Amino acid sequence: MTDLTVAIGGFGAIGATVARGLDAGIPGLKLTAASARDHDGARARMAGMATPPPVVSLAELAGMAEVVVECAPAAVFAEVAEAAIEAGRIFIPLSCGALLRHPHLEGRAAATGARIIVPTGALVGLDAVRAAAEGVIHSVHMVTRKPPNGLAGAPHLVANNINVENLKTAKLVFQGTARAAARGFPANVNVAAALSLAGNGPDQTTIEIWADPGVSRNTHTIKVDSDATRFEMTIEGIPSPDNPATGLLTPLSVLATLRGLVSPLKVGT
Repeated sequence: MTDLTVAIGGFGAIGATVARGLDAGIPGLKLTAASARDHDGARARMAGMATPPPVVSLAELAGMAEVVVECAPAAVFAEVAEAAIEAGRIFIPLSCGALLRHPHLEGRAAATGARIIVPTGALVGLDAVRAAAEGVIHSVHMVTRKPPNGLAGAPHLVANNINVENLKTAKLVFQGTARAAARGFPANVNVAAALSLAGNGPDQTTIEIWADPGVSRNTHTIKVDSDATRFEMTIEGIPSPDNPATGLLTPLSVLATLRGLVSPLKVGT
């Protein structure tokens, strides 16, 4: 069997970690391309890789690999996604909140033979939520607490003139649906979008977002009530030192998702 080829859209903290994991060797997978706004910077971050891939434009990725991983800024999500789906590729988005703003992509994937696979990312228990959704889910609620610097600059905070600097106590900065959270915090709550897609939908999944100076980790607590089960789960993700809006677990989740595409044994749905 030939290796499944992989291209990475975006070469920041997540993309570079995924690239190094693939370069270190995962049987059945081969990294063939990457993209970045700063080509020279991306090449510099490839120092030490055994086989650094070519750095190309976002539009070129779909022509160079069977799998396209998107870990770019949400503003360029459509450029990566539409090219990959029109080419019939396996598309793995990290900016899964952007999927809620581009609902037509699922229909296009059905027409072109593409597949959209959302990785678990920083969210524990996604398999249980998906299983519960095969029955009837009554409610899904999520509470996210992040260090204030991990939320700074979010569109919702800017639009509502919410200041999270120099906080002494936790501050509730958002309460609403997962769809609204994805609009207001495109770099921060992709976990909420993934949760809603796995469960009862973006307009029924509710979320609170707290800027909390008392936490050093990105903390998500999720409560699910369904006709088959009721559970509560909490995960405390360590923020990336390069990008506090995301966690160290996220690129590892991408690598696990990629491994699952080629592994003879896959655990979990």
